[in-house]
Amino acid sequence: MLRTRSPVRLLTLEDRDAALELCARDPAANVYVASRILDGALGLGSTAVAGYFDGDELRSLLWTIANVVPVETDAAARAAFADRARKVRRRCASFLGPQDQVMGLWDVVGEAYARPRSIRSEQPLLGMRVPPSSLGVELDPRVRPGLVQEADLVLPAAEHMFTEEIGYPPYQGSPTYYLDSLRALLRKGRTYVVVEHGEVIFKADVGSLAVGCAQVQGVWLAPRLRGQGLAAPMMASVVELTMADHAPFVTLYVNDYNAPALATYGRIGMERIGTFATILF
Repeated sequence: MLRTRSPVRLLTLEDRDAALELCARDPAANVYVASRILDGALGLGSTAVAGYFDGDELRSLLWTIANVVPVETDAAARAAFADRARKVRRRCASFLGPQDQVMGLWDVVGEAYARPRSIRSEQPLLGMRVPPSSLGVELDPRVRPGLVQEADLVLPAAEHMFTEEIGYPPYQGSPTYYLDSLRALLRKGRTYVVVEHGEVIFKADVGSLAVGCAQVQGVWLAPRLRGQGLAAPMMASVVELTMADHAPFVTLYVNDYNAPALATYGRIGMERIGTFATILF
């Protein structure tokens, strides 16, 4: 019996350039996976990324470490990736990415998964390529890159943000490993903060950086300071600094029900460029 070669296989370092080229077709949608590829995700023995091929041409990707993230998939690619997506169901924390691809993949494999804790199917993807100050937006001069030695100061803000957004704390017991992840971003100049009287009152992270695009995440302002018009100048400064320090194209995605955040991002000049979806387990 003739066997047809599967169009899906795990990617290796030899596929790195092709994978990044594929991600670069839509940097705002694919920066998460591209950033992790640049960080070394395709090293020896890696099972992080599967590719869907048409002959020798790489057509689509599926990231499957902790999160399931589709890249440039169509219906045929999602069907081909189904077995891979089902195999990682016991260690998957979320599906995330472009709405049509995430929900399309979920339609194919969702029955194999436990019931999600939350399906956030409408998350505006926002972006901008011009500095907010050029649009006349006020900047907050207190915003600056955090320092590695400030990881302990950043920890409460990061923990509160994560818990508010996801619904449970980012760690149980010792914060050692979580602090290591905070230090990694601080070391790269990718966490911006406002510190007053020894306390972080605002923070935002460049969570993903690749293909000329920076994706901001983990935005948090101390609850007692919300509703006072402080967030827009702080976020404008984050965008401005990110453009100067990291990439000319700054993006983020936000829950559609978060009206205050959407208003803040609109005030600094960010525009909607797409729609994401996240399924949390």
